[in-house]
Amino acid sequence: MTTVLEVQGLHVAIAGTLIVHDVGLRVAAGECVALVGASGSGKTVTARAALGLSAPGSAVRADAFTVAGLDVRAFSDRRWRQVRGSRVGYVGQEALGALDPLRPVGREVADSLRLHTEMGAAERVDAVRDALQAVGLDPDIATDGRLAGTLSGGMRQRALIAAATIGSPSLVVADEPTTALDAGIAVTVMEQLRAAQQRGAGLLVITHDLGLVAGWADRVAVMHEGRIVEQGPVAAVFAAPAHQATQALVRAASHGARSRRDAVVRCEVPDVVRRAEDRTEHGTSHGTEATSHGARGVLVAEGLARDYEGVRAVDDVSFGLDRGRVLGVIGASGSGKTTLARMLLGLETPDAGTVALDDEPWAPLPERDRRPRRHRVSAVVQDPGATFDERWSVERVLADAFSRGDDRRARGPLAARVDQALRQVDLDPALRPRSPRTLSGGQRQRLAIARALATEPEVIVLDEPVTALDATVQDAVLTLLERLRDDTGVAMVFVSHDLRAVRRMADDVLVVHQGAVVEHGPAASVFARPTHPVTARLLRSAERLAAGPAADFTG
Repeated sequence: MTTVLEVQGLHVAIAGTLIVHDVGLRVAAGECVALVGASGSGKTVTARAALGLSAPGSAVRADAFTVAGLDVRAFSDRRWRQVRGSRVGYVGQEALGALDPLRPVGREVADSLRLHTEMGAAERVDAVRDALQAVGLDPDIATDGRLAGTLSGGMRQRALIAAATIGSPSLVVADEPTTALDAGIAVTVMEQLRAAQQRGAGLLVITHDLGLVAGWADRVAVMHEGRIVEQGPVAAVFAAPAHQATQALVRAASHGARSRRDAVVRCEVPDVVRRAEDRTEHGTSHGTEATSHGARGVLVAEGLARDYEGVRAVDDVSFGLDRGRVLGVIGASGSGKTTLARMLLGLETPDAGTVALDDEPWAPLPERDRRPRRHRVSAVVQDPGATFDERWSVERVLADAFSRGDDRRARGPLAARVDQALRQVDLDPALRPRSPRTLSGGQRQRLAIARALATEPEVIVLDEPVTALDATVQDAVLTLLERLRDDTGVAMVFVSHDLRAVRRMADDVLVVHQGAVVEHGPAASVFARPTHPVTARLLRSAERLAAGPAADFTG
């Protein structure tokens, strides 16, 4: 088979520190290779080196390095730009940062055709419409001028997939391509990548989702501390992992259930979910009873609605959330979940309805009136890299959270609390002087969680809090959140596309479709016996994603 990526003896150093050591990797035309490993293991650094996108100040050397048949070891930046988009497509990890917020999405998707083909304007528009439709987006985005900032995170990710594959490249590198997507759209995206593979493209997929790897990849390579420690056919590696790093990933991915399909679809109940069911029946460990729809709680939403340019993004949403309980919010990309979360945080003003915090008005309310209570509601948002001031160090990010913005309180005795906060989310205190932009995606997500916890909030709104984490760290973070809930009584709104994580964490679930709540009830009941077609469709899509393209689902 033709080789579209061949790397031997790859070393990458950043600021004099060797990050990637002696990596060898091969991707053939028509093959899907998954690169997995713990956050910070070097996966993204390796992938970006294969695209000529290493960070400024990086030193890259290799014994052999060919991309789409070209020896790229001596490539200039200009030569790399000629290759990217024509022979190599790239889907980055954070969709918001990868798209220019000031340019129409249709023009972003068309760029590779404009730069690398002889197509005329009309032909380009037709091709962009087809590419957008193939990933489940409205083809009118090709010409209607919509900007990236008006799209949901999942829609932005699909636009990136369209941009990466529209030029029929020989190699597609996808870094966490389904992270921000619900299961249904994730299947659509993987099928689009699969179509590129069937046309002869090689796929290099960097992912934390071992279920996705098992269903869609041909071979897997496992990275640990900058080295590839194990690689081979997926079934063989996962059935009998030889290296301790692979063993840890597989063990964490299967924690509490035999597989994603069992946990999400067949609803075989692991211990942690039995504990959630017990809380649903008997109240939390703090003695509170389950909060019924409309009952008073620490956080109460009544009749929330939000319109954007005449389109209703959130439509008459009501619920009550008690201390020590977790409300899961699920639904397709673009269903209104993030808009709902932003209204709960007071970051968006509802067009109708109210939010109350401890029986006191929270939204709508001027920010000056909310500010004295702002620390009582914290957030972990979907794109962690966009939430940090790049001029600040990790230490300053956390010190600012502890001091609640008062620099006079951010000195001296806070150092020990910063170290403790980092350890609490499994980050090395040695990262204190680093800029957040130098951290891996998973490390940035853990820093965001540490910052959210620093104010000792009563409510945490978590929007995709574990999507950027590998299986071992995801398990550790969910365990941490469970312990914090049980120990402190903090209430949580847990917004996620990961149905397994929602089922593990949530006492109750809201299912949102086109801005409205279509199902609301105890998590165990909703997952075991969905009553609305939208919920059932989400569960079937999760099954399809785990099973891969060979599965036949007709129900």
